[in-house]
Amino acid sequence: MKICIAGATGAFGTKHLDAVAAIEGVDVISVVDVVEDRLQEVAENRGIAHWTTDLAESLARSDVEAVILATPTQLHTEQAIQCLEAGKHVLVEIPMADTLA
Repeated sequence: MKICIAGATGAFGTKHLDAVAAIEGVDVISVVDVVEDRLQEVAENRGIAHWTTDLAESLARSDVEAVILATPTQLHTEQAIQCLEAGKHVLVEIPMADTLA
């Protein structure tokens, strides 16, 4: 499975990058974050060719099958819907949202 990790430079994003690296048959092919210089460094150090600050850019890739959202909680709902509407499987880091509204 080919996945994208959004929030890749944060603590939880790093944990997901490490965990996925240990799973046979799963490859991170795209990473997303708002901290561009750190994101480029993470991508280069881990051999990930595609990195971007725009989640929609990763979602537009036909080779991305699933997305792990390790982004700030207040972004989870909107980003999860965006991933699902793009036809991607999505794993949302807890919590799903910060309100029930």
